[in-house]
Amino acid sequence: MMKLMTTPIMLALTAVPAFASSGPFFSLNNTTFVVTVAFVLFVGVLLYLKVPGLVAGILDKRADGIKSEIDEARALRDEAQAIMASYERKQKEVHEQAGKIVETAKEEAKLAAKQAKADLKDAIKRRLQAAEDQIASAESAAIKEVRDTAISVATVVAGEVIAANMSTKDAGSLVDAAIKDVGAKLH
Repeated sequence: MMKLMTTPIMLALTAVPAFASSGPFFSLNNTTFVVTVAFVLFVGVLLYLKVPGLVAGILDKRADGIKSEIDEARALRDEAQAIMASYERKQKEVHEQAGKIVETAKEEAKLAAKQAKADLKDAIKRRLQAAEDQIASAESAAIKEVRDTAISVATVVAGEVIAANMSTKDAGSLVDAAIKDVGAKLH
């Protein structure tokens, strides 16, 4: 209702410059009067057809749509922030797990290094023992070979010495004694 009252007042204020023109104002020959009447009629038609209400309704609908879009955008932003916070927590957890895995790997590497050192020491001991055993075996084989060679040489030399110094009679009695000795040892 207030809008209806303000419209004629506004029209009256806009018509004030028209009084400055020459000739009667309320004449169809006065273009200012004709334009003013046409404008009043136009505004009247707009008011009769309730165009201001329609425009206000359209603007209200548009405002409601914008408000719902803003609310939806806020909800999406809140959801995105929640998802981002979730991913940040997961990233932090993964980072912590990675740190734990690295620490565990370092500990396992230290233990593996200690175990490898111990295994290496055992392998060295075993190889040294095997080498010492081989040396002892080679030494005893060499000693046996030297003894066998010494016995062979001594036997040959003793045989040559005995053969050179022994008479035939002594040789026959020696052979008989050896035969008896072999026969006694074999039975």
